[in-house]
Amino acid sequence: MRLDLENLPSDIDSLHRLVRDMASAMANRDDEIERLQRLLKTLRRGQFGRRSERLDPDQLALGLEDLDADLARIGTQRSPVVATDEESAPKGRATFDDHLPREDVTCDLAHEVCPDCGGGLHEVGESVSEMLDWVPAQLRVIRIRRPKYGCRRCNSIHQAPAPERPIAKGLATSGLLAQVLVSKYCDHSPLYRQAQIFARHGARIERSTLAGWVGGACWWLEPLHARLADHVFASAKLFADDTPLPVLDPGRGRTKTGRLWVYARDDRPWAGPDPPAVVFFYSPDRKALRPAAHLENFKGVLQVDGYAGFETLVESGEVTLAACWAHARRKFYDFHQATGSPIAAEALRRIAELYAVEKALRGQSSETRQRAREAQARPLIEAMKPWLEVQLGRLPKKGGLAEAIRYSLARWPALCRFLDDGRIELDNNPVERAIRPVALGRKNHLFAGSDGGAERWAMVTSLIATAKLNDVEPYAYLKDVLERMVDGHKASRLDELLPWNWAPKSGTS
Repeated sequence: MRLDLENLPSDIDSLHRLVRDMASAMANRDDEIERLQRLLKTLRRGQFGRRSERLDPDQLALGLEDLDADLARIGTQRSPVVATDEESAPKGRATFDDHLPREDVTCDLAHEVCPDCGGGLHEVGESVSEMLDWVPAQLRVIRIRRPKYGCRRCNSIHQAPAPERPIAKGLATSGLLAQVLVSKYCDHSPLYRQAQIFARHGARIERSTLAGWVGGACWWLEPLHARLADHVFASAKLFADDTPLPVLDPGRGRTKTGRLWVYARDDRPWAGPDPPAVVFFYSPDRKALRPAAHLENFKGVLQVDGYAGFETLVESGEVTLAACWAHARRKFYDFHQATGSPIAAEALRRIAELYAVEKALRGQSSETRQRAREAQARPLIEAMKPWLEVQLGRLPKKGGLAEAIRYSLARWPALCRFLDDGRIELDNNPVERAIRPVALGRKNHLFAGSDGGAERWAMVTSLIATAKLNDVEPYAYLKDVLERMVDGHKASRLDELLPWNWAPKSGTS
C-alpha cells in the first residue's frame, strides 16, 4: 500500500478506513517477521546446537539465505507514505571496490526557472548515490585475419605467422580457459554445468571438449605449481593436513578414496616477511610415505593434527612437530555437547584462556610473542597438565572424556612447542581454512574422474588458493599468466608469475 500525501481523501469515513487498512498491513507484517525469526532461531540451533540437531552445513547455508531474503523482503517493503527525498530510501550494506567502472546517470530538472516564483535557477550542489549493476557475461568470437602478400618478381607469398594458441588447434583463448578453470576449481561448477551455461549464451561446447581444455591449460601451469611448492617447502615453519577425495575407479565400477595433502606457510600472524602460500598434492592412498616424499627436503617446524603418519618425519632429526590445540579442544567440546560434563567444561575454559592470550599477540613479532607466552601462557600450561592427570585417574579408562585427556597428554610436548617459538601458532587452522573449499567442491563434483583429474584438482587449487591468500583475483591472475606463458614466458622468470609477485598487464581485467 502506498499513500500520496498530496492527494489524501477529505471525508472522515475514507480516512478511518485508510488508517484501519494501514494498521492491518503493519500487523500482518510484524506477524510474518516474528514467524521468520522463529525459523531463523531453529536453523541456528542446527548450526550451534547438539550434534543430533545439526544440519548439513550446505543445507544450513541455503536455509539461512532463504530466510534472510524473506526477512529482507518484508523489512524493506515500501512505506505507505511515498518517499520524497533520498534519505527516505533504504540503505544497502554492500561496499563497492574503487576499481569497478562507474557510469554516471544524470537526473536533471526539465525546467530552467523556479516553478514557485519564475526566477532563474542556478546550480548550488548535487546529491550523489550509487547502485550496483550487472553486465552479463558475453561470449565473443575472435577472428584472426592474416593477409597474404605476393611478390610479382619472384612469385613468392608472404604472410604473418599465426599466433600461438594455448591449446594446439583449439578454439579457446586464455581468457576462456581461465574462466573454465575458475568455475570448476574455485566456484565448484562441474564441466557439464558449464557446457549448459555456454549453450544458453549461444556456444554449444561438448563436455569432453571442456575437459580437453582443462588438461591443456594445466600443462602450462605444471611448472608454476612446482615452483610454488619450492617456495612453500623453503619455509622453516609449515602447516600440514590432508583430506579425503573420492576418485572414480573404473575397474571396480565405483569410487576409491584418494587423499589431497595440503601444506601451507603463513607468516602473517608473527609479522614475518614472506608471502603466504598453499600447495596441494594428490595421492591414491594415505600411507605415511606420501608426506615423507613431499617433505623430503623440508627442515623446520611442522604443525599438524593427530595423524600418526607425520610422526615418522621426526626420525631424520630435521623436522620438529607442533600439535594443534584446536584438535585437542574438539574432543572435549564434543564430549561436553553430548553429556554436559563439568570436567570437559573446565578443560574448555582453560584452553580458552590460552586463546585469549594468543588473540592479543596476533600480528606481533615472534620475539614479542615468545616473551608474552612465557609470562602469560606458560603458567596456564603448567597448571593444566597436573589437573588433566588428576582427572584422568578418576575417570573410567574407556570413557570418551578419558580418551580426550589421553589425546592431549600423549601430545603434550608437541602441544607446548608454541611456548618456545613465537612463529608457531596455537592450532592448525590456516591449513584447515585452505582445505574448506575442497570440501565444498567434493559436494558439487561428487568425485574426481581419475587419478589424473585429482592431480589437476590439486594443481589448480594450489594456485587459486594462494592467489586468494594474497588478495589476487583468481580469474584475472590465471588469464594473464596463461597469456604470458603461451607468448613464450621462460621458466627462469616463473617467480614473476607467482601470485604475490604477479603484476597485471595494463588492461588486464
